[in-house]
Amino acid sequence: MKILIDTNVMLDFLTERESFFDGADKIMQMCKKKEVTGFIAAHSVMNAFYILRKDFSVKDRREMLRDYMKLATVVGIDGISIDRALQREDFSDVEDCLQDECAYACGADYIVTRNITDYEKSKVKAITPEEFLEII
Repeated sequence: MKILIDTNVMLDFLTERESFFDGADKIMQMCKKKEVTGFIAAHSVMNAFYILRKDFSVKDRREMLRDYMKLATVVGIDGISIDRALQREDFSDVEDCLQDECAYACGADYIVTRNITDYEKSKVKAITPEEFLEII
């Protein structure tokens, strides 16, 4: 099974965010063991690098993200996928739409996110980490 891991779940794991870390950690352990194939959108890495700046040094952020990329494969974005995301008026948030475009491009079965309402119009079904763990 292939999943695209949304930025919020990635940050839950990286920051060990209380009440959300357990699910994110279980999913990442499954990726590590190759029980599922995890993907992350390229822009998620840059967004996380920026978001984590408040609590972590540049060196620590680089190391955290490089380690994370050993667990989940980065899905590239290009001008065509960005253009498609910009054209899709069914998404109010272009970043979420780009997540969907990346999930579709890598053949993901699900987008794993805590914000499923943001993906009501997505090509790839969005589910919470808890829903994903129930399915598996």
